[in-house]
Amino acid sequence: MLARLKSAAVLGVDAYPVSVEVDVAFGLPQFLMVGLPDATVRESRDRVRAAIRNSDFEFPPHRITVNLGPADVRKAGASFDLPIALGLLAYSGALARHTIDDTVVLGELSLDGGIHAIRGVLAIAVAAQGFGVRRLLLPPQNAPEACAVAGLEVCTVRSLAEALAALNCPDAATLVTMPAAAPLRDDEADLADVRGQAVARRAIEVAAAGGHNLLFTGPPGAGKTMLARRVGSVLPEMRFDEAVECTKIHSVAGQLPPGVGLLSARPFRAPHHTVSNVALVGGGSIPRPGEISLAHHGVLFLDELPEFERRVLDALRQPIESGRVSIARASAHVTFPSRFMLVAAMNPCPCGYFGSERQCRCTPTQVAAYVSRVSGPLRDRIDLSLVVPPVPVNALQDSAPGESSVVVRERVAEARRVQGERVERTGVLVNAGLRGAEMMRCCRPDARGKARLARAVEVFGLSARGYHRVLKVSRTIADLEGAVAVGDEHIAEALQFRGT
Repeated sequence: MLARLKSAAVLGVDAYPVSVEVDVAFGLPQFLMVGLPDATVRESRDRVRAAIRNSDFEFPPHRITVNLGPADVRKAGASFDLPIALGLLAYSGALARHTIDDTVVLGELSLDGGIHAIRGVLAIAVAAQGFGVRRLLLPPQNAPEACAVAGLEVCTVRSLAEALAALNCPDAATLVTMPAAAPLRDDEADLADVRGQAVARRAIEVAAAGGHNLLFTGPPGAGKTMLARRVGSVLPEMRFDEAVECTKIHSVAGQLPPGVGLLSARPFRAPHHTVSNVALVGGGSIPRPGEISLAHHGVLFLDELPEFERRVLDALRQPIESGRVSIARASAHVTFPSRFMLVAAMNPCPCGYFGSERQCRCTPTQVAAYVSRVSGPLRDRIDLSLVVPPVPVNALQDSAPGESSVVVRERVAEARRVQGERVERTGVLVNAGLRGAEMMRCCRPDARGKARLARAVEVFGLSARGYHRVLKVSRTIADLEGAVAVGDEHIAEALQFRGT
């Protein structure tokens, strides 16, 4: 007796179909699994056996062979428990149909026959439309993700018995429709709380409008971390396609909040400086997304930048340029998206008071060694770099709130709308992503601006990358002001933020 069911698995952040074939034949009792299953899949034999018996069904006392196709791709995870168990139940006649092609079956079994949630359901739901199926059978905890994809019937089951009933009587199965609930934006982090720091506030607005990288340098207590944590409050909500990409990554990583179907607020990731290379960039024996991918379409905040390991920081260089990171392992080669805003903060020296009113206790050698922990190539990829001075006492005592994040967010959203319309055919969302001919077409300065930029290259020794990044920041400043062309004043302000 052979039973076939459809399931799916995730590789990277994309899903692919998996055919689950269960064959029960006479012979010595044995449970074989083929199709490159990893340890988690092979362990499903014991879970399936216990779940079937504890659900008062008969477990076949014969030779059982389970094939997971395609056979040349390694399978991982516990999502195949449910289709394997259902295939075995076809032997006793409990499952009426031996071939089920219109439904993708997903779920991890507990020993009592209950069904637990799995990872990566949104990626599977997005890909399922191309599988030629119309229905997903999955745990109720994963329903919000699946319901975020239009055109699919979502049926949730809490136990093996419910799954069996839903497949035997598909017309009587209860389909789920629910709104794709999303976590609300953190309204506590508001730019109105910031006192003074007018230049830093302007830098945040420019960086947010163009998706540029930003570095704050200053003594302890100047407000660097406070400013950085408010960058996310001025970013506009994600478009639907951005939200789907971002939610897929969080779902695959198992970091999607309970009950959330689709993220709307842009992610803000702030890993500690002890983070490992794999945790930041991604990887592992089974490649998983790292912090830079979890920050896709959002902000990656690195506080105390020089305290991160040098090799960890240098691993950011390629993803910053390309917007993606490729992970090569013996078992798989996957690519994760990682188009994020890098926001960083650092002290000017080990004691933190170099260049401030308080006396610095560091030697020139110590200062140079501390600053050199951030490599030149990484600094060259930072678009806006500025010194944050201590806040004057009169500004601290000023009770009048500053401009709120809501007001700044409206200007940022308008600037991003203009950018999207200007390069709509290329799929570029913000000025920071401009490349090649599109960058030269959109960021061409006037004659005075071109002359100023040429002098800056001679005086400050700007690299070719630095030259182009100044042009892109200038384009963003012009967009915030509603200017059609990049002028000399826009170049001048961008050079001021370059920090050279």
